[in-house]
Amino acid sequence: MSLGVVIKGPEGIVLAADSRVTLEARKENAPPLPVNFDNATKLLSFSKPHNFVSAVTYGVAVIGLRTAHSFVPEFENLILEKLEKKKRLTVKKYAEKLSEFFMDRWKEAVPDDYSGPNMTFIVSGYDLGSAYGKVFLFQIPEQPDPESRNPGEKEFGMTWGGQLQVASRLIHGYDPDLIRIIRDELDLDDSQITRVIQALRAKIEFPIPYQVLPLQDCVNLATFLIRSTIIAQNLAVGIRGVGGPIDVATITRTKGLEHIQEKKIHGEIIYQ
Repeated sequence: MSLGVVIKGPEGIVLAADSRVTLEARKENAPPLPVNFDNATKLLSFSKPHNFVSAVTYGVAVIGLRTAHSFVPEFENLILEKLEKKKRLTVKKYAEKLSEFFMDRWKEAVPDDYSGPNMTFIVSGYDLGSAYGKVFLFQIPEQPDPESRNPGEKEFGMTWGGQLQVASRLIHGYDPDLIRIIRDELDLDDSQITRVIQALRAKIEFPIPYQVLPLQDCVNLATFLIRSTIIAQNLAVGIRGVGGPIDVATITRTKGLEHIQEKKIHGEIIYQ
C-alpha cells in the first residue's frame, strides 16, 4: 500500500511519502479485517556523513511486525560502523548496502514460500562532487539489485510507486490496470502493447518539464499527487492505503537532506 514519490530535478531531489500502514487482523473463522496506523515513517534519513542520501519505501508495510524505519538504527550500527568513520559512500553503494541489509532481515522473518507484494525502496542522493542527483530502486525480495532511474547526468524525472490509481490518472491519463485490460480484451502481443503505451504517453500524458522545474515546484508536485490520492480514496469504496501526514524532504548538492514537511511527536489531542 501507500504512495512514495521521488523527483529528480535540476535544483535537487524531492522525496515524499504518506504515513499510513495497513495490516490485516485475522481471527479464526472470520474474514481478514484491514487495520490502519497513520503515523508510520516511510521517508528514511541517515546520520552523517550519509545525510546526502535518503529513501522512501512503499509496498508491503512490515518485515515480520516491524516497519522499515524501525530497522534504520540497526542498519547504521551493523553496516556503517564497519566503514571508515568519515568515508562517504556513493548513492549506488549505499543502496546496495541497504538492500543487502533488508534482504537479510527478510530472510530471517518471512517464509520461503511467500508470494505477496514486495517492500520497495527508492534511494536517492548526491555523490561527492556530483552536480546532479542519483536515484535507485530495489525491491525486497524479488529485485534486490538497485536499478538506476533517470540515469543520465542531466536526465530528470519522477520515480514513484504504491497505490497509483489516482496519481497515474493525473499524470499518465489512465489507470495502471488499463494496459492489462486492453491486452487481455484485444489479445495483443508485447510489441502491440508497447505501441499502445507509446501512443498514450505521447498524446495524453500530462506535460511536466522536469528539466526546468524549480525545487519548490517539485515539492508542490509530489505533495499534490499524494494529497489528491488521500482525498480521492476517502471518497471511494476500496482499500484506503494512503493516508496520514505527508512527509516531504529535499536533498541538494550543498545542504544535503532537509525536512520540508515532517510530522512531529505530540501529546494528547483534544477533540471538541
